[in-house]
Amino acid sequence: MSIETDKIETKRLLLIPTSEKDAEFIFKLLNSPKWIEYIGDRNIKTLNDAKQYLIEKIIPQYHKIGYGTYTVIRKSDNRKMGTCGLYDREGLQGVDLGFAFLPEFEKNGYAFESANKMVNIAYEKFNIKSIKAITTKNNISSQRLLEKLNFISKGTVIINNTEMLLYLKITKI
Repeated sequence: MSIETDKIETKRLLLIPTSEKDAEFIFKLLNSPKWIEYIGDRNIKTLNDAKQYLIEKIIPQYHKIGYGTYTVIRKSDNRKMGTCGLYDREGLQGVDLGFAFLPEFEKNGYAFESANKMVNIAYEKFNIKSIKAITTKNNISSQRLLEKLNFISKGTVIINNTEMLLYLKITKI
């Protein structure tokens, strides 16, 4: 199955590999206040910057390791709400689970639903035995979600000169 047609489905959501067609959405997401506060400013100031970010940072990972960022779409109205994926993150050894949603879609269980499915896909499709996740110390919502997904706190790690909380989930023994 090609990356372009490799979609993942849950009861309420479609997760489709993020592509250049998502540039406008990615521009909005990466400039949302919580993204900037908790993940960091990626200096995406124009739609063209968003396209370049996708071409240089997001899309190559699919070709390199077979998975990456998925755009999360609500089935009921086809709205793009956030992203969820598995990452080969610089400065972190192993596979990293990441997720981010626009503010208007928070607190509806979408992050849990998509992240839980992504964890299952990691095990079932990609045979990944353990998954890590990182978050900032002040991102309580992400910490709670990771705990709900049965990730275990493993202390801290330094990523890009920032101390991050490190979580681990063993998916397969």
